[in-house]
Amino acid sequence: MTSKPYIDLPTAEFTKRQLNNSNAILLDVRTPSEYKDGHLENALNIDIKSQHFMEEIEDLDPSKHYYIYCSIGLRSANACVFLASLGFSHIFNLKGGLKAIKKHSS
Repeated sequence: MTSKPYIDLPTAEFTKRQLNNSNAILLDVRTPSEYKDGHLENALNIDIKSQHFMEEIEDLDPSKHYYIYCSIGLRSANACVFLASLGFSHIFNLKGGLKAIKKHSS
């Protein structure tokens, strides 16, 4: 069994690690319209469905720690795999996406 090239984190752990990591980049991989409807503070929006996704990802610093999320965790998991294929090694996926955060905070 091969392990995933990223770490799934539950809501509280994702938030805690991201806020306490000076090397953290928060990455929202949803569409611009989803992002506009609400996103986590200081999140960078790079739409995984965009034709420019690969170029935008290649511009990122692989030494940083990436905390990636989407609506429910599927697109962000795919983005994590893609980043890993480019040599990024500090990749964290928000398990359950924004839906989990909303559920956790209610």
